[in-house]
Amino acid sequence: MGTDGAIPKGWQQGVALRKHTTLQVGGPAEYLVKVRTVAELVEAVTTACWLRLPYRVIGRGSNLVVSDRGLRGLVVVNQADGLTLEETPEGAVVRALSGTALPRLARFTAGRGYTGLEWAVQVPGTVGGAVVNNAGAFGGSTADALERVELFHPRYGYAEWPAERLGLGYRTSCFRRGEADEWVVLAAWFRLRRTDPAEAAVRLRAATEQRRKTQPFEPSAGSTFKNPGPDMPAGWLLEQAGLKGVGIGGVMYSPVHANFIVNRGDGTAADVVALIGLGRQEVKARFGVELELEVELVGPDLKVPGGR
Repeated sequence: MGTDGAIPKGWQQGVALRKHTTLQVGGPAEYLVKVRTVAELVEAVTTACWLRLPYRVIGRGSNLVVSDRGLRGLVVVNQADGLTLEETPEGAVVRALSGTALPRLARFTAGRGYTGLEWAVQVPGTVGGAVVNNAGAFGGSTADALERVELFHPRYGYAEWPAERLGLGYRTSCFRRGEADEWVVLAAWFRLRRTDPAEAAVRLRAATEQRRKTQPFEPSAGSTFKNPGPDMPAGWLLEQAGLKGVGIGGVMYSPVHANFIVNRGDGTAADVVALIGLGRQEVKARFGVELELEVELVGPDLKVPGGR
């Protein structure tokens, strides 16, 4: 800790991370702090660096499978929320702070007559996580509208990178691949086109209805595996391999959509990893396809046999 041994203001010890992940698994964080402004976010990671503590910034905890043993260092729960809009001849540029919830961003922009982010209305993540993972749904993705990002590094300071520098691909980026370690996303700019607000509202309702019909509402981390190809959905492969509704311990492949692992109430990260391994094994045996993870395993002890 600090030179006097005191815990920095606002930091907590031993908080169960299952309380901060949508899958509701995860052991204790050594330290955890909630930040509500960009200044607090910068201060948290700077302090962790000064104390030589590893740190990890999370938003709403979607897309994460956190170790039952918990995490060393500092977990920063980013709740820095804020939206500003600047009109352009073609539409608008929206600046969103990285802790802003994606559904809020989608409703904010569509309600003002701008299109490009309606897909995000039912995605339970934040802007920062969307940039890191190039999040997407229903045929849209972050990369489609992202213009640039504002970043911070505790040793190099502030920077702005254009979207082209982020190496955005299918559910990946330079951050997800470990090519931009310790850089923290502070804000993102999205360039959007003008549309009829009524038409945008229809697209919001369509995305909401499609989510209601096709995805489970039990705790999950979102899609478990990436689709191996545009005509080869991972959920279909898992279902054809007989895994829909199959469980291990307290988790199972959802009976609604097989590419979602849901927590039945007492699931653990170890259960999830075992079920992921079973899914990869069965799909490889039946189709010769090696499924690649879309969720992120967080913790040095979480390994899937032969996993990617």
